Amino acid sequence: MGGVSAPIFGFNAARSSIVEEVVHRVANQTRDPLLALNEAAYLESKRLQSSGHPDLAEWRSLAAQLGRMTDSELRDRLKHYAERYAWDVAGNFDRRVYRFASRVTAPLLGALLSPRATLRNLPGSFDLTALDSRILVQGPREHIRRLSEIGTIVFVPTHLSNLDSVVFGFAIERAGLPPAVYGAGKNLFTNPVLSYFMHNLGAYRVDRRLRHSLYKDVLKTYSCVLIERGYHSLFFPGGTRSRSGGVERRLKLGLAGTGIEAFVRSTVRGKKQPVFFVPATINYLLTLEAETLIDDFLQEEGKHRYIIEDDESTRFGRVASFSNKLLGLDGACVIRFSRPLDCFGNYVDDEGVSHDARGRSAPAERYVVGREGKPALDPARDAEYTRELGERIVDAYKRDTVVMSTHVVASCAFERLRRAVGKADLFTVLRHRDDVTLPKAELAEDVDVLVERLATMEARGEIALSPTMKGKRGDALVDDALRAFAGYHTNEVLAPRGTELVLRDTRLLFYYQNRLAAHGLAFDAIAPPGTRPAHVRARLPRVPARAASTAPEGKPASAQVGASRASH
Repeated sequence: MGGVSAPIFGFNAARSSIVEEVVHRVANQTRDPLLALNEAAYLESKRLQSSGHPDLAEWRSLAAQLGRMTDSELRDRLKHYAERYAWDVAGNFDRRVYRFASRVTAPLLGALLSPRATLRNLPGSFDLTALDSRILVQGPREHIRRLSEIGTIVFVPTHLSNLDSVVFGFAIERAGLPPAVYGAGKNLFTNPVLSYFMHNLGAYRVDRRLRHSLYKDVLKTYSCVLIERGYHSLFFPGGTRSRSGGVERRLKLGLAGTGIEAFVRSTVRGKKQPVFFVPATINYLLTLEAETLIDDFLQEEGKHRYIIEDDESTRFGRVASFSNKLLGLDGACVIRFSRPLDCFGNYVDDEGVSHDARGRSAPAERYVVGREGKPALDPARDAEYTRELGERIVDAYKRDTVVMSTHVVASCAFERLRRAVGKADLFTVLRHRDDVTLPKAELAEDVDVLVERLATMEARGEIALSPTMKGKRGDALVDDALRAFAGYHTNEVLAPRGTELVLRDTRLLFYYQNRLAAHGLAFDAIAPPGTRPAHVRARLPRVPARAASTAPEGKPASAQVGASRASH
């Protein structure tokens, strides 16, 4: 870390000028201040009316005055609110806190992922390499390091847990990359300890409760200005944690668009400031908030709830339980960086030169030339570029998903459950808790078949297997998954009963199998609206299955009768 330098180290000295530039741009780019303020006043009054918040009177007063304001008064009021929001968003960076945080990252994460081992070797726990067996970092790290010296890096990882920011920060540190600014939900700043570190390590606040255009414009402009000035950035383009456990297939591209805008603005000014996007996947053997997230996904009203205020990550007891559960589970988390892309979805070489799909040199600057033959801003054109970039990021997520034993075992078990229940919708299948048993040996055979398929896909660069799975047979992987599941979640996921397993928590089986849904390796009930579900590749033997409803009273139905080894 000592040799790493980055613009963020001078952030505090530049913060006032950053805010000033944000306010200036927002004020100049807002074509209709009356419309912008009317929308803000209406939506804020509506949001605050049930809580009786002190700001409610201010917004109602503004709404009553807007029709009588002159254009100059409207502009002044727009600047007032833009400045208020910009300062609320703006982060802070303290070198002393950064040095301290860098030193305590290892023992804190060590205590989280393996508390007893950390206590046994407390002096050694301050060495970041002590975590290398538990948090694995993969991908073209040297390539990304070289690009960080040439231009601005925008990290765009998947998002599963509130632990992601901390874990990904560790990955950046271990990769020898410079620190990045990042947006964090304002609800996370309610924890005083977490808030202290985030506030002093470059995190800027994102208030997802504010839905009006003025606030969104301030947020996007702030991100754009930072990237233009060379601040490496991190944001989760999924927008929020994956409720289903699946890999993101549709992204919220507002902040991604700020990277393209920053590149275009720099190019228009004649400044060479390339912007590189680095997709990455964050993969867990277990997810801390899995139960809350999958319930939120399954509840109809949950599909419209953007922020979960209370989940496992806010309860100390659950975090402690999660810590103990991962004791001794090497490779419990894998962060995998993908190949870097330019703003237009092209791969870039070590010198930052873009190459198209045929491998030909494709200078990024030529993509932003306007009708007059000069670089120019073009919102419609750049929106299309952003959409195409989003597709390339989603492709990278799919290729660099790292499969864990819990995903494989859950996929095979859930498929057996579906066959036992018969043709039924998802919610009917999920209601069959404790109703279906599965011979453990047969589950192991299914796992062998699926792992063989995964190995073939990995050889083609379509997915990645966790190092902890390599060289293991199905029975060993089933044992690994059972050991991971046992004792952490509120309910058992798979309950051993002699030589059989009872499929207990079908919600969590569904959650963990969803990690393979986009690849056609698990039942796909989570495809985004308007997207065809991935085709499930046949892998299990077609044998008779007995529905739970036909089982004798008090005895779970067998998921399979007359096992036979599946051929690939």
